[in-house]
Amino acid sequence: MTSTARSSRSLVWAGAVVFVVAVGLVLLMVVRPSEASPSGSGTSGSGTSATAPAESSADVGFARDMSVHHQQAVEMAFIVRDRTDDEAVRRLAYDIINTQANQRGMMLGWLESWGRPKSSDRAPMEWMGHPATPDDGALMPGMATDTQLDRLRAAKGRDAEVLFLRLMTVHHRAGADMARAAAGSARTDEISDLAAGMARAQESEITLMADMLEARGAKP
Repeated sequence: MTSTARSSRSLVWAGAVVFVVAVGLVLLMVVRPSEASPSGSGTSGSGTSATAPAESSADVGFARDMSVHHQQAVEMAFIVRDRTDDEAVRRLAYDIINTQANQRGMMLGWLESWGRPKSSDRAPMEWMGHPATPDDGALMPGMATDTQLDRLRAAKGRDAEVLFLRLMTVHHRAGADMARAAAGSARTDEISDLAAGMARAQESEITLMADMLEARGAKP
């Protein structure tokens, strides 16, 4: 594939993701407070819904933390998409970009509708009872470190495919664990339903990636 063709394709895919996220945010922003809040009450004078999840809740913590988790998954998918011509890996990368960018837009939209900040000084995963300790750029369990991301950017072909599949498998395992925790402790239907579906989808992709690694003679 020529550099010109690759560049054009990259712009098309990147534009598609931006469009999906933008549409999701617009739709969420126009939802009436009665549809966005758990009990249908209006907003308080401070701009926060009177019944919005508390700042320390699993709902807010999950939406905020998983948005960051998803952001890195999308970044890794974009990287590998441009480091290999393998259609199976590129198709998986596109699915991750499309799905997780859309989910991230939904979660950021809910934080907006609840009047909660999209970032916080709170430690990641504090809402789960065991705050994460950053390590070489890895903000939460399962997230790739700066060193690992640099290795992925430098890899090509089969090496990039195998490294991506291994990193994304670890990423998905931690993401599924976080999603299951949120599904069991969230108080809003928005988060509990999304988290439960997210856990199932990532577990399915973990199985798929194990098969793809086996096909390449590599272990998870």
